[in-house]
Amino acid sequence: MSTAPRGAETGTADRPRFRTVDTVVAAVLGVANGVIFWFWGMLWTATDPVFLFFPPAQAIIYGMWLLPGVLGGLILRKPGAAVLTSVAAACVSMLLGTPWGVGVVIAGFTQGLLPELVFAAGRYRRWGMGVSVLAGAAAGVSPAIWDNIAYYATWPLGFQLAYGVILVVSAAVIAGAGGRLLTTALARAGALTSFPSARG
Repeated sequence: MSTAPRGAETGTADRPRFRTVDTVVAAVLGVANGVIFWFWGMLWTATDPVFLFFPPAQAIIYGMWLLPGVLGGLILRKPGAAVLTSVAAACVSMLLGTPWGVGVVIAGFTQGLLPELVFAAGRYRRWGMGVSVLAGAAAGVSPAIWDNIAYYATWPLGFQLAYGVILVVSAAVIAGAGGRLLTTALARAGALTSFPSARG
């Protein structure tokens, strides 16, 4: 009979409750990503002219906004980590100043909740590239729908569909695959020794 702790073979923590260090790291990830969000918002505005030939194509850079939830889930590997990290990043972004106001916090919640549901479906035991990409894509579903309703309602249906597809793909690649690769890099650098994600 194996004496390994339950869940060790799949890389999950045997202590589902948040520790102080978990909350601190979620906050640090949120702050770091919130600052990136601030710069990314300026990049989004600055690149408007680049995509005049086909405006929906701008969604190719959207995935960065969806990284915190996936990354928080992958690093902390506990229920609620994706939501907490995503909301923290959104709050920092709002405080730094954003043209989208308090709406970014609501967006942060939904963009953390959807990858959270993907991790929950795997019972917080699956953290490979496939699950990460799926979690990233899931995070992109919310803005793919909301943005078309709130900002691009006058676009032709073809533009709206293209925007949604490109956004979800961007989320899968940048937030999903990127989040997985970043977690692995941090683990190899020894930055995650306090977490089950230290095993990669």
